[in-house]
Amino acid sequence: MAQRTGTSHRAAPEHTHPDDVPVLTALAALADPVRVQLVRELAASADWSRSCGTFDVPVGKAAKSHHFTVLRAAGLVEQRDEGPRRVNRLRREEFDARFPGLLALVLREDVVS
Repeated sequence: MAQRTGTSHRAAPEHTHPDDVPVLTALAALADPVRVQLVRELAASADWSRSCGTFDVPVGKAAKSHHFTVLRAAGLVEQRDEGPRRVNRLRREEFDARFPGLLALVLREDVVS
């Protein structure tokens, strides 16, 4: 069961460690252009500096929440609540240890999403 943190009305997000992620789950998470855009924007940002609402993706709030859930389940993103905001960090180091080179390939500018 998810634990509540602080005064937030929502449950704290559950995270999957990259060591527990099958390769097909990681590939499926990175197969969607919106999720690739989220990962790329996170890669270009400092850890914990981006709240979910600051990403410019062509989907609504509910769909964006779903995409973040998929990225968390694939071990790519970690989230925490800071007051009313949910902030994010790319789990680059942990993900690279599990899937060497995969994230670098996704982040290459010449790879079309």
